[in-house]
Amino acid sequence: MGAHDDRDGALDDRKVAAARVLAATRFPYLATALFAATVVARRSIGTVAVDPSWQVHADPAVVDAMDVEELARLLVHLGAHLLRDHAERASVAGAVDDGSRARWNRAADAEVNDDLAADAMVPGAAPDLPGDLGCADGLLAERYLADGAPGPRRWDCGSGCDGGPRPWDGSGGGPAGLDRARCELLRQGTAAGIQRHHGQFPGSVPGGWRRWAESVLPSQVDWRRVLAAEIRRGVAMAAGKVDYTYRRPSRRATVSPRVVLPSLFRPLPNVAVVCDTSGSMHAELLARALAEVEGLLVRGGLRQAQVRVLAVDTAVHAVRRVSRASQVALAGGGGTDMGEGIRAAADLRPRPSVIVVLTDGFTPWPPAPPTTARVVVGLLAPAGAGLLGRGGGGPLDHFPPPAWARTVLIEPGAAGSDGSRARR
Repeated sequence: MGAHDDRDGALDDRKVAAARVLAATRFPYLATALFAATVVARRSIGTVAVDPSWQVHADPAVVDAMDVEELARLLVHLGAHLLRDHAERASVAGAVDDGSRARWNRAADAEVNDDLAADAMVPGAAPDLPGDLGCADGLLAERYLADGAPGPRRWDCGSGCDGGPRPWDGSGGGPAGLDRARCELLRQGTAAGIQRHHGQFPGSVPGGWRRWAESVLPSQVDWRRVLAAEIRRGVAMAAGKVDYTYRRPSRRATVSPRVVLPSLFRPLPNVAVVCDTSGSMHAELLARALAEVEGLLVRGGLRQAQVRVLAVDTAVHAVRRVSRASQVALAGGGGTDMGEGIRAAADLRPRPSVIVVLTDGFTPWPPAPPTTARVVVGLLAPAGAGLLGRGGGGPLDHFPPPAWARTVLIEPGAAGSDGSRARR
């Protein structure tokens, strides 16, 4: 939906469009929600605000005073109020009079801006952060409402934030907004998009958005199935290859006795498993890594000659062909550099078609993938902790997995036999 002009004034449609494109570029998983809202011109309201029907009411004079970057930040901020259903939550929290609604607006702003700060997308018009309320990061608006220090409302985000009707809501001259059912479908679709983006690019989605998406649309994907599918794909690609060789005579050699003809051969797929044995991998994580090696062997039906396991911290300490997890020799215990293990695995003979890296993620990664093998990274998180990212101090903050590898997050959760879950 595009911008709409009412008879009171006109919006700069090009600026609005540019701001939405910029916002969608910064947050691709929010693009559908950003473009679903209708922007309506409302002269002299002195703000840019939303209502629960996903209409953005914008004062043209206010929009003219903003640059595209600031307007993009504000549109993301307002869209977050709608996605997180702050209007309904305000009513449940008891923010029903003018004073409590103003406090709720600040609390909701702090919840939203906490997740925008990592990308420098906090709008200057509505800048409240948890610290401005004297509260810790990572909490919900309900908590900020109860514990936050008093202060003035800096920006009126509209009835889509606090549930209080505004004079401009539902006024004539504009298209109808979305009904409750369509709003809910938008939330679910956006939650699914967040989970997909997080699975493809771990660490790229702030923790608050991931938790919100999980509350709206719980993931039920078993990470074992995801990991097995990725390994099978790599093995199948190798098994389907056919090449020429002169190591054995061609069956057609008798047709041309004076010409040496090559024969065709089909290479056997080989798998190399790089197992992190650094000091940060405590006993529980090492046990889970070993269990995954055994699961790989059983599920893939690979023979002993086709699987080699490398124990790696900052150097490769052991390379063995294995048929059971108990045969894996875990050595090391120092620092971590899985790049060494990936390079060593790629140099093995015969060359592996798939390299599986099992690690807790506290490792630097090579800038480029090996040219001869597909890399699958299994990120293991200790029970009760999860893979923290975006300000949580975990591996995804310091060492995000490379874009050239397929990453499977092995986290505590509801799916799987041990309650683990893969988010895609």
